[in-house]
Amino acid sequence: MMIPRSAILLFSACMIIFGTGTAAAQNYPDKSIRVVTSQAGGGNDYSARLIALSISGSLGQSLIIDNRGGGSGVIAMDIVAKAPADGYTLLFQSNGLWTLPFIQSVPYDIVKDFAPITLSGSTPTILVVHPLVPVKSVRELIALAKSKPGELNYGSASTGSATHLAAELFKSMAGVNIVRVAYKGSGPAITDLIGGQVQLMFAVASSVTQQIKAGRLRALAITTAQPSALAPDLPTVASSGLPGFESASTQGWWAPARTPAAIVARLNQEIVRAINRPDVKQKFFSAGVEVVGSTPEQFAAYIKADMAVVGKLVKDAGIRAD
Repeated sequence: MMIPRSAILLFSACMIIFGTGTAAAQNYPDKSIRVVTSQAGGGNDYSARLIALSISGSLGQSLIIDNRGGGSGVIAMDIVAKAPADGYTLLFQSNGLWTLPFIQSVPYDIVKDFAPITLSGSTPTILVVHPLVPVKSVRELIALAKSKPGELNYGSASTGSATHLAAELFKSMAGVNIVRVAYKGSGPAITDLIGGQVQLMFAVASSVTQQIKAGRLRALAITTAQPSALAPDLPTVASSGLPGFESASTQGWWAPARTPAAIVARLNQEIVRAINRPDVKQKFFSAGVEVVGSTPEQFAAYIKADMAVVGKLVKDAGIRAD
């Protein structure tokens, strides 16, 4: 049977493309790698630099951090979405990458424009109350909130932040009416919580640990699905009256879509190996971050599942950007 000329040409073209991609992956990396993340000095910046330093030796190339502040990280995300798919421009970002599009218009498509590499870290939040609030458990807080609808205020950082979405998820699952008081950042919100201007908050664990130890705040539960070593004495919200409750700020790595699978696999291998080194793991733990590490496929599945939860929450609560 004679093979059509068109089929031969298509096969030849595919082999050329495949061969080019394979060669590129085998030689990768042969120059420095640009890692785009949010503003300097923040949690993403710290984590990106720690991991970049930890994998530069095994990759044989330096990783250069490119801080792009403003716009809730949209600038950084857009840069990587439009970058060449060659593995030399990467994104390190929080879960804002996929939650933000539910809240405001963004110039990228999380599914079509990015190739997940690995979920590298998770930062849980802790449900804390002012010491004068007469509750010592999640169940007692829910009961108090139901007895005083609209009278309890919660502080949060910007719209769509982990501190905001955790509280809105709590409101939805517990069926309570607590009122949001929005702040430009977690710092001012925690200050007002200590001062009694607001009664409760879902705060990033590392930001309130010392306040809890000093008795200035009372911790009720942590928002991870399982107990966390970051707060070993605390129960989870899920085990304290709200089964299925889970909320955290996560960090991960992405490449532009259509980056060769071999390059994504190499980056995944190097990053996961580095973050699980005892010295690196301890540095993250000290910064309030729990190391995760996942395959690209696991990361993609996690994003899909979380998008379903966040999408429904944002729609039901009518959340829009400030």
